[in-house]
Amino acid sequence: MEQFASVLTKGAQTTFEEQRERAILVGVDRPNQKWSLDSSLAELERLADTAGADTVAKTTQKLESPNPRTFVGTGKAEEIAQLARSYAADLVIFDDELTPSQQSNLEKTVDKSVKIIDRTALILDIFAQRAKTREGKLQVELAQYQYYLPRLTVWNEEMGRLGGGIGTRGPGETQ
Repeated sequence: MEQFASVLTKGAQTTFEEQRERAILVGVDRPNQKWSLDSSLAELERLADTAGADTVAKTTQKLESPNPRTFVGTGKAEEIAQLARSYAADLVIFDDELTPSQQSNLEKTVDKSVKIIDRTALILDIFAQRAKTREGKLQVELAQYQYYLPRLTVWNEEMGRLGGGIGTRGPGETQ
């Protein structure tokens, strides 16, 4: 019983520390924005901290309008990829909502191991972490499905060429 005395008096201690993700924040300064870029990025940093990520770098770009291909310019996209490598970042968070194609193009530019998300995905993640009731969890899950549905690009081109038939029917991708 003496061997368990410290556990009984102090409680169980764990040596495992939760590994927090390392995030790079990206903001675009556009004319006629309602909020200043600095305050918006400060809020995004607090959201990232709430979700469990440490901000390791921030980068901004001044643009008249977002680039339809990568949201930021191609030079800035390369700079983000370099920042992700140099800071060993796990995550790049954009302050504005990305289209599915912008997100996909950015994922091709940045290392495959680095996740590219936007403010909306970050907020949905926070809600998912905090939902306690069954109804709350279902509502968050539905919102996530609606958000991620247009971002799923898992279609196998070979299956598309085969058309219907054996091997192409069934429940489809479960991802």
